[in-house]
Amino acid sequence: MSYAADLNGKTAVVTGSSSGIGRATALRLAEAGAHVLVHARANREGAVEVDNAIHERGVQSTVVLADLARVEEQDRFATDAWNWRGGVDILVNNAGADTLTGEAAQWTYEQKLEALWQVDVVASIRLTRLIGWQMKQRGRGAIVNIGWDQVEYGMAGDSGELFAATKGAVMAFTRSAAQSLAPQVRVNCVAPGWIKTSWGERASQPWQERAVAESLLARWGTPDDVAAAVEFLVGPAADFITGQILPVNGGWKRA
Repeated sequence: MSYAADLNGKTAVVTGSSSGIGRATALRLAEAGAHVLVHARANREGAVEVDNAIHERGVQSTVVLADLARVEEQDRFATDAWNWRGGVDILVNNAGADTLTGEAAQWTYEQKLEALWQVDVVASIRLTRLIGWQMKQRGRGAIVNIGWDQVEYGMAGDSGELFAATKGAVMAFTRSAAQSLAPQVRVNCVAPGWIKTSWGERASQPWQERAVAESLLARWGTPDDVAAAVEFLVGPAADFITGQILPVNGGWKRA
């Protein structure tokens, strides 16, 4: 439940919003009064379910499918998003390549790196520029990118290396984009820690214990924990905040 309906009439675009953190974010922004564009790469069923839930909150919604690993699809998506309601007030670059579950979990290191780079990094950068510069010309806007809390510390293993490199790029870009788009557009980044999305639901017992042990609050985070931080950063309460990285991890604690 949103803490305040303070986004009334705003137009929000949330990439990767058919499930997980993106779904929670789309619903939370709608609860706060925003009209929300729901995006998915191929999960039309999930996107339509979110779309229907948004309509039940009394605001507008639409679904746009796009493979953000492809530059031409990034361009089309940016145009469709802007044209939907004649402008965008809020952009949340949440879409990310899932290299932990399904067939992708068996990919080579190089295949995973390519997918993460194209979706998490290139799409976030290009959509920030394509939509952000239009926001700047119009005189207002807020953008939130999604990073990773352990970029600062590092994590051993293939996934740790891959996420540190790609999410680190997103976080560094956020700080520079905030300077480029100021003062009209605010750009911030949320850096989630252990969040119980689809991978977390199926993680083995050692990972379950590690996630709890590395949080001062001694629990997994939820998609809604991240959504609440995004809602804050795009709302009027954060009007004097830009170029910042906000960890959402229950307080980092080395186990």
